[in-house]
Amino acid sequence: MREPGLFKPALLWLLLLAPLFFSTYGFATWVTSQRSDVGTLVFGWETHMPFWAWTIVPYWSIDLLYGFSLLLPSTRHELKQHALRLLSAQVIAVSCFLIWPLRFTFERPELDGVFGWLFAVLAGFDKPFNQAPSLHIALLVILWVMYQRHAQSVWRWLVHGWFALIGISVLTTYQHHFIDLPTGALAGWICVWLWPVEHPSPLLNARLTQDPKRWRLGLRYGLGALALAILAFAIGGSGLWILWPAVSLGLIMANYLVLGATGFQKRADGRLTPAARWLYAPYLAAAWINSRLWTRKHPQPDLIVDNVWLGRVPAASEQEPFKAIVDLCAELPINPQGRAYQSISVLDLIAPTPAECLQAAQAIERLRCNGPLLVCCALGYSRSATAVAAWLLHTARAATIEDALAIIRTARADVVLHPAHREALEGLPHAR
Repeated sequence: MREPGLFKPALLWLLLLAPLFFSTYGFATWVTSQRSDVGTLVFGWETHMPFWAWTIVPYWSIDLLYGFSLLLPSTRHELKQHALRLLSAQVIAVSCFLIWPLRFTFERPELDGVFGWLFAVLAGFDKPFNQAPSLHIALLVILWVMYQRHAQSVWRWLVHGWFALIGISVLTTYQHHFIDLPTGALAGWICVWLWPVEHPSPLLNARLTQDPKRWRLGLRYGLGALALAILAFAIGGSGLWILWPAVSLGLIMANYLVLGATGFQKRADGRLTPAARWLYAPYLAAAWINSRLWTRKHPQPDLIVDNVWLGRVPAASEQEPFKAIVDLCAELPINPQGRAYQSISVLDLIAPTPAECLQAAQAIERLRCNGPLLVCCALGYSRSATAVAAWLLHTARAATIEDALAIIRTARADVVLHPAHREALEGLPHAR
């Protein structure tokens, strides 16, 4: 259902964003044009990039799509988040243009007719500066997310095709060098991640952690991000792709130090938001491989008691016996394939809080009536084991923490619970 009265706030947002777009972009272009130290970053293969004059049409079309996109949201919340994404992209891109300007170097052929007129109008405003990150691509990501969200059936395919054409057009109109595209996409996905529709913004609950272990882990990820960034610039060229895992690790650091598990944006259906999947992709691949390597000798889950099983995050083929899943893993997505499912996101190597233990215990007891239930985390040895122990205590299947751990270790001997996990269990009502 679409909320009534959205046209007026949409128009107000457009009246704010449009002048801001042209004024800040024009200002950054003017400032850069006055500098004598503007560099370039061009790959040799780009000299073979064709010039297609007709692609100026999809290139220009993003202006119309920008304006109409503000009419698509069906709620005030969605409209606000979308507008904040557009605003954030402007701030990020213009800031980068002023700090690290780059210049486009290819000469465009002389044109006449309609295409020539469109290029002439564009040249009157868009100078060959302010390249990376491409604001055109950043806005493309944000608009693509919005349009595909509201497109159905064949219209969705048309949206994908046209937006892909817009993405190609930034190269074939000789407006951008290649480096501008991935950096622009990165900026766009960061904006989508910062202002999600289905979750609160990660900034809303941001607070500096007081947990020493989260500090240690966060700083390790930060050092890893810094090392990869230095390596990327040292190698140069195709080595700049290493900046992607560097950014990914930087966000992981932010999750441990400030944002918490909500930074992964795991949805109620077990999947990560598209923005999180793109931004964390290098880390997610490494985390999945790590989980499989650590559990290669014991990949199967173990029955604890009363049809409650304990194990690692399952692949699709490993879910077959189960009718319900309680998931303690913040970082790895899961597709429960229609099964009863509850996600209680906890950071890797961090103990759940007493409140999360209680939530997990209640979820296990509620969902196990569906049939065999799997409690899982990345490995199935710490976070998920703590949840099962909490359930045993909460339902009086175990009288003490030691009794609960004995029951679990009888079935799964390699579980690892540190003092922090025990402290969380001690925080449960009646736990001893």
